Amino acid sequence: MSGKGTIAILAAGSASRMRGGDKCLELVGGVPLLRVLVDRAAAIGWDVAVTLRPGSERRQHLDTSTTRVVEVSDADAGMAASFRALSGIEGPLMVCLGDMPEIETADMETLIAAYDGTAPVRATAQDGTPGQPVIFPPGLVAAMARLEGDKGAQGLLKAHPPRLVPLPGQRAITDLDTPEAWSEWRARTGIRN
Repeated sequence: MSGKGTIAILAAGSASRMRGGDKCLELVGGVPLLRVLVDRAAAIGWDVAVTLRPGSERRQHLDTSTTRVVEVSDADAGMAASFRALSGIEGPLMVCLGDMPEIETADMETLIAAYDGTAPVRATAQDGTPGQPVIFPPGLVAAMARLEGDKGAQGLLKAHPPRLVPLPGQRAITDLDTPEAWSEWRARTGIRN
């Protein structure tokens, strides 16, 4: 589909399962993951937004002249708080989680190519397991204002079944939120700090 939308990287979580570390700032090839994901998103040509807690140190790793920071003052209320904070964005919205190092620019382009404006588009693993990112049409972006809890937009996707688009391997379901997950991923991929 032609036209432009916004790619939002969700990075307002507390990363509590990292036991003092920050999954969004783990280095991938020497660059903090959050910056890696923002740069991959920026290569698409869509606008890029990042959800953050007020005062988050993650902000210092962003170029705020090209990346819109969306503050989520009630981030402790659950993932839906980030979706509510994004509900005023106009146009289609691709939502990416901030702890998914295998999502590449080409994956985002694949999802955009599958988006026709009528229904959400959701990435899956190669075997069909639903994952991330997800593109939401404008009407569903506005509906995010009513979301509650820590299930993100699952209710919207249940009511509006997405078109499923497989990405290679497990990349659509590889989210790293513990030190052990990061260690296992580094061992499997050979990608170091």
